[in-house]
Amino acid sequence: MPLLFAHSLEDHPESEWEELGAHLRAVASRAEAFATAFEAGEWGRLAGLWHDLGKARPEFQERLRGSGEAVEHAGVGAALAYSKDKLAGLPLAFAIAGHHAGLADPASSVEGGGPKPLRDRLKENAPWLNQLSSDLPPGLAALGLPPLPPRFGDAKDREATARSLELWTRFLFSTLVDADFLATEEFYSPGKRSAVGEYDPIPTLRHRLELDLAEFVGRLSPERRDSPINRRRAEVLEACRAKAEQAPGLFSLTVPTGGGKTLSAMAFALRHAERWALRRVIVAIPFTTIIEQNAKVYADILGERNVLEHHSALDPLAAEERNREAELRRRLAAENWDAPVVVTTNVQLFESLFASSPSRCRKLHRIARSVILLDEAQTLPIPYLLTVLDVLRELVEHYGCSVVLTTATQPALARRESLPQGLSGVQEIVPAPAELARELRRVRPVWPADGEPPLPYAELALRLLGHEQALAVVHLRRDARTLAELLPAEGTFHLSALMCPAHRSKRLAQVRERLKHGDPCRLVSTQLIEAGVDIDFPVVYRCLGGLDSLAQAAGRCNREGRLLPRLGEVVFFRAETAPPPGIPRHGLAVVEEMLRELGGALDLDDPALYELYFRKLHFRCEKDPAGIQALRQELRFASVARKFRLIEDSTEAIVVPYGEAGERLAAVRRDGPDRLLMRALQPFVINLRRHTVSKLRTAGVLETVVDGVDTLTPAFWHLYDDRFGLSADDDPRPDPASYVV
Repeated sequence: MPLLFAHSLEDHPESEWEELGAHLRAVASRAEAFATAFEAGEWGRLAGLWHDLGKARPEFQERLRGSGEAVEHAGVGAALAYSKDKLAGLPLAFAIAGHHAGLADPASSVEGGGPKPLRDRLKENAPWLNQLSSDLPPGLAALGLPPLPPRFGDAKDREATARSLELWTRFLFSTLVDADFLATEEFYSPGKRSAVGEYDPIPTLRHRLELDLAEFVGRLSPERRDSPINRRRAEVLEACRAKAEQAPGLFSLTVPTGGGKTLSAMAFALRHAERWALRRVIVAIPFTTIIEQNAKVYADILGERNVLEHHSALDPLAAEERNREAELRRRLAAENWDAPVVVTTNVQLFESLFASSPSRCRKLHRIARSVILLDEAQTLPIPYLLTVLDVLRELVEHYGCSVVLTTATQPALARRESLPQGLSGVQEIVPAPAELARELRRVRPVWPADGEPPLPYAELALRLLGHEQALAVVHLRRDARTLAELLPAEGTFHLSALMCPAHRSKRLAQVRERLKHGDPCRLVSTQLIEAGVDIDFPVVYRCLGGLDSLAQAAGRCNREGRLLPRLGEVVFFRAETAPPPGIPRHGLAVVEEMLRELGGALDLDDPALYELYFRKLHFRCEKDPAGIQALRQELRFASVARKFRLIEDSTEAIVVPYGEAGERLAAVRRDGPDRLLMRALQPFVINLRRHTVSKLRTAGVLETVVDGVDTLTPAFWHLYDDRFGLSADDDPRPDPASYVV
């Protein structure tokens, strides 16, 4: 009886081993090509050739003929790899066994569920491997394993070697998953991937950026072109061009706000990629509040087709309305990051590197031989710092990457006695960052006196009323609301995470318009305004906190240098409330300590000050509290994926009644939780702590639309208003107008 082979139960043409072999060879060819980027081509080929051998099992054949019995097929190829060599075959076994279910732990199930442990899969499939071995074509059965890369034989540091093997296994897994996805897509939808189209090569993009920069300078008047700020920006750009000739490695770009970092960093990246034949540029940004503006800058210059924007805050329905073809291209490119320029978030980049699911890991092999620009590098999460630094070092040493740490406040990541896991050999791109910072100084900080008590919000409100345009940044959401309510509604704006992303975007657009036209504008915000948001106030009040946060707040003052030669004023004060626990509270304690040690004032333009601050902060904080490095050393892939979460999972998302949220919720009710519709809800989501969500459910404030999607019931829509967003009071009451008489 001929073997059946199919990608699904809906379509199962009869075929012999030749047809199955054709599929295996197609996947193997792709996986081999992908894996050559990190010198593992032969391993990728074997993963492709062996991944679907279990489809020859009689039970699987009966399933294809309609038995309906569930039969897994990935374990046979995993067992074959492991039977060849229990050490060298382990990466292949993990990758093959997980190409549908995800990477598993070796010997025990993950708390709360997850893939079956690899040990169990191998044990269950060993008999089927023995049964099928005589039927396997000789070309498949007789293949041997190539030697593992020499670094995995290093017995000097077994723990580091194990972590290196763990990352290599992830990349190998990525090549197989992407190759299998693409082969399946081509089987069912021939030509679908052609919608992505051809990308322009890196040299073309580099030339396009250089041309745009030259045209921009040419449009400036001689006076503006020769202004101190533009002279310094030109020096930064030239330093980036020159340093791009250096061999791939670790770099830092220390440039203060307004120094032209966004485009200068891209100029370095494209020139460096062209010089050293690197494949793409990946820009990782910590905050979705600025990713769209940066992605648009790059797309306008390099061409929309060449720039992939990939993050959770994208509105796919709005994008589809603007340009359906472009949004289809973007979605396809986002699946495996094959665009030459990828603009994404730290969450997407790092959580993918430590994920276990096939869809999240699919893109990993595309990271090899890339230039990685880590924007606002001071935001690298301290509780995951050892893991992040470890993977950055591996990417540079073994995957052909260059990493650029770009920020005004470098976070002291160099290797030292107190941080032996730190980075070595980081090259600074700008020759004299301290001098550059002094020359680009735009603000005069005012520090509270030693022992000065907290500034009451009532008094702060009076001070804000003394300015036509001013920004106040406070610790907590409730602080922002308290202060905003003390100010007249006319000309006062509020910004916090209790407003959904679409609401915050609209509010920021209104604020920019008022600032542009000189209208009265007082903005009260939590520190989310500091996340690289392009906004410019003449006066900023900021409660004391971590030094990097204080510098970010100062970056919202006189940002464009419009007041020069006069400096903007940044007033720091002690708040009535403490910052949130954890890093923010530790950061405040370190700043208070430094103020006492350094005479009551800190020079925000001195890069050495941030080195001191981060050293003190790192000393106070745990840098791997979840024990992720130990889990990686044990190849516990599923456990690592569960533990590595840059965004705390102590919150739950709810959809609020703002803008088009109602229409999109109605579509979810009607059509079910389609992936596109679920993504389309993201601009209208806020995150609340679980205990708050529980209380709101108990009070009848929330209703479940579909599993995983909660929203306000109509009787409580009034809890979300245009000025403050959600008001989550302890005793929420329904709108009296909602009662039916």
